[in-house]
Amino acid sequence: MRLTRSIVPNLFTLMNVYMGFNAIIYAAEGNLYKAGLAILFAAVFDALDGVVARILKATSELGAELDSLCDAVSFGIAPSFMLYKAYFYQFGEYGILLASLPALAGVTRLARFNVALTSFADKLYFTGLPIPGGALTILSFLVFFRDTGYIPAEYDFAVYTAISALVGFAMISTVKFDNMPRFSRRYIKSKPVIFTIFIIGAVLSIVTKGVALFPFMMFYIVVSTIRHFIVWLKANFGADDEIDEGDDHTHFTQLD
Repeated sequence: MRLTRSIVPNLFTLMNVYMGFNAIIYAAEGNLYKAGLAILFAAVFDALDGVVARILKATSELGAELDSLCDAVSFGIAPSFMLYKAYFYQFGEYGILLASLPALAGVTRLARFNVALTSFADKLYFTGLPIPGGALTILSFLVFFRDTGYIPAEYDFAVYTAISALVGFAMISTVKFDNMPRFSRRYIKSKPVIFTIFIIGAVLSIVTKGVALFPFMMFYIVVSTIRHFIVWLKANFGADDEIDEGDDHTHFTQLD
């Protein structure tokens, strides 16, 4: 095997899938807390591989394919298995089907992303909820939120089913989701509201020891969907002069 600069970011990518494998093992043992932490570490390595690749100018098609395969395990299979072990195991084959929805939608989204990939440039928006976002929504509920008592036990089936279906639908939808805010003066000046909301969500999640993370992720999904619907209404039924060409919807033609 010929060693190139791409081996460095690829090692970060492989650490991603290694942590995803750990998450599955921990979930099988019934330790959802450690499984959730393993997925969070997978997300860190997933973010770092892209940063390192751009710094070293080592982006490649191989790296993109490897990243998608690893993401399918860490953010698709592992969270779905956590859902199964946490609740859906008691419903037999029906439970397996319900728990698998995020995994099925996640790999579909990754395939769509790869087909539409035209460059390795960082993007402001994603078409469909990114699969790490789906995983974060699931683990934030299972690890931090479900034992708070905010949701009565008699609603468990409806809640678990809704989360599995909603996360799956969000990933395969054409709704545009904002990428992570950049900590730069230019980004803060151009998108102060989004940056402020992100900071508030991050601070609340830390202060509440993770409890606020699930509501924040649901807010992210719901608000993005509503914004997309409003832009669709304007584009199809609004007057041309009512649509500001500088609005965020101008990015919606971007394939990502």
